[in-house]
Amino acid sequence: MSVYKEASWFLTSNGKEGSLQHRIFNAARSKKIKTDPKHVYALVSSTLKYKPFILEIIKKSKLLKEEKMLKEDMALLLVHDLLFSKSGRIQMGKTPIKDAVLRHKTRLMAELTKLKLKHKVKDLEEIIDEDDTPVRWFRVNTLKANVDDVLEQLDLQATSTIDKIKPGKIYHDKYIPNLFGVSPKERITQSKAYENGEIIIQDRASCFPAHILNPQEGDVVIDSCAAPGNKTTHLAAHVGYKGAITAFERDTRRGNILKMMVEKAGASEIVRVNVGDFTGSNPLDYTDVTGLVVDPSCSGSGIFGRAHEEENPEESYNDERLQKLSSFQFSIVKHALGFPGAKKVVYSTCSIHAQENERVVCDLLNDTLVKKAGWRVANRSRVIPMWPRRGLVEEFQGFPNPEQLSGGCVRALPKVDGGIGFFAVLFERDIDENTVDETTEDQENNEVVSEHESDDDDEEVYEEWNGFD
Repeated sequence: MSVYKEASWFLTSNGKEGSLQHRIFNAARSKKIKTDPKHVYALVSSTLKYKPFILEIIKKSKLLKEEKMLKEDMALLLVHDLLFSKSGRIQMGKTPIKDAVLRHKTRLMAELTKLKLKHKVKDLEEIIDEDDTPVRWFRVNTLKANVDDVLEQLDLQATSTIDKIKPGKIYHDKYIPNLFGVSPKERITQSKAYENGEIIIQDRASCFPAHILNPQEGDVVIDSCAAPGNKTTHLAAHVGYKGAITAFERDTRRGNILKMMVEKAGASEIVRVNVGDFTGSNPLDYTDVTGLVVDPSCSGSGIFGRAHEEENPEESYNDERLQKLSSFQFSIVKHALGFPGAKKVVYSTCSIHAQENERVVCDLLNDTLVKKAGWRVANRSRVIPMWPRRGLVEEFQGFPNPEQLSGGCVRALPKVDGGIGFFAVLFERDIDENTVDETTEDQENNEVVSEHESDDDDEEVYEEWNGFD
């Protein structure tokens, strides 16, 4: 009973309390709910996903009219579990509320069947446009297949525009090699190419980091925040079987997901999964690493529609919260910039907030050790030069050539640019033997700020969206 009661508190929001995930985990930390927050989040997000259908079923079955003790929020949750959960069971003991729903089970199931017939589907999930994605992007995994064979198998007609892309059409992206866009209604995940790992569903903006880093065949790189693994396998396609990638993921469960993704992509010989904290690694143990991708935990404010969260994500995080996130992001990128052999580091987020993007870049450029190591923001010519949306120039005022710095950053707006909101920047430096020696000496004499400097803050930050793939 408690899980339904606690879940009912989160079915509505005034839009000022943060994302659904943030609200639920915050309540768990403050002991306002006793149920496992992951369980509550799964129940609420799935109920919201099917909410329009559940409401129609409840109305047609006259459930609330005949069972006066039932309130709408509780009815939504109980009918969800009865009709849309894998178990098909209401997870509570014998109670009057449960009995009130079960008395109408036959009628509720009949209304569900009518809805499926009405929409001509076997499962209502087929017609749920959960995140209102304008384009469904997928990348051909060149470790397992070549582009021509995949396109022949999919048998879709080429189109030159992604605006209102229709089923049966396919768009070849002009910014990212081997990336294609199709209609969200295209059942691409039911193709053999998807099942065999020959294509990987990945948002276009999520492909920016590996493309910007652009490691060459045989290079050795690190993906510092790797799970679930799409960026990792994209990097693997770049370095090939002669290269090597160390993929860090501190959470054991997510680490197992990462391993499965790597295996499915045929990258097990290239990628070594390190289930551990990247900021706890010693850069001197990775002197052969020449490039890193850092896509750390962020507010996720560029992600739209996920779990039916608020329509205005920019309002979901106050300045204090964003400052805590940006401090964490600064520390992890600074750690990456401390690897002695590194020539390039890509920093990215799925956030639209300057606090997590350009301002982190500014703080790093002003850092004594970062400046001493010779790091700079790369010119636009090295960071997807034809992509039109760049960094916010006003955030770099006070630096020489603010236009050049903003030009070295790329931004994507949610939906407007065909996918999620995103930010990426490339740090680069010229490196020789003296640079390596100086960086090594700095590593030996200076302790880089760790992700775990404050256990309480770290746990709170880690519950947030951990990048996007």
